[in-house]
Amino acid sequence: MAIEIERKFLVRDDSWRTQADSGVFYSQGYLSTDPQRCVRVRIAGERAWLNIKSAVSSLRRLEYEYEIPLSDARELLHSACPEPPVEKTRYHVEYHGHVWEVDVFEGANAGLVVAELELADEHEAFPRPAWLGDEVSDDPRYYNMNLAQVPYTQW
Repeated sequence: MAIEIERKFLVRDDSWRTQADSGVFYSQGYLSTDPQRCVRVRIAGERAWLNIKSAVSSLRRLEYEYEIPLSDARELLHSACPEPPVEKTRYHVEYHGHVWEVDVFEGANAGLVVAELELADEHEAFPRPAWLGDEVSDDPRYYNMNLAQVPYTQW
């Protein structure tokens, strides 16, 4: 079992791009979207995973992730997930010893750019890059499973 401790922020400008990698396209759908636990199918590039998350707090989740065949993931996305997939390109940006994941959403969530940081402890201090905007860790609208049901462009 792994515990994920994650902080999520809006991104205020594109200055992060000068330090970002080339990015990977993600497509993900949800088999279950219970607010306390979700089951996700994710394709990232040419690899795929089944992921189970269970909320412990707004920042801490139990997380189980299993690689699955890409063909199985494609089939699940198109046949078993009720909403269209959440599509985004994920970039990694190193900043003062931390690696930020910056997600640029597409499709029904176009216009949304979110930066996430995984931490070792809920109270861990970290330097904030200038491109970082407001924190949305406690706002469930920004959870990917909720973006699948009520996309950003419909807010």
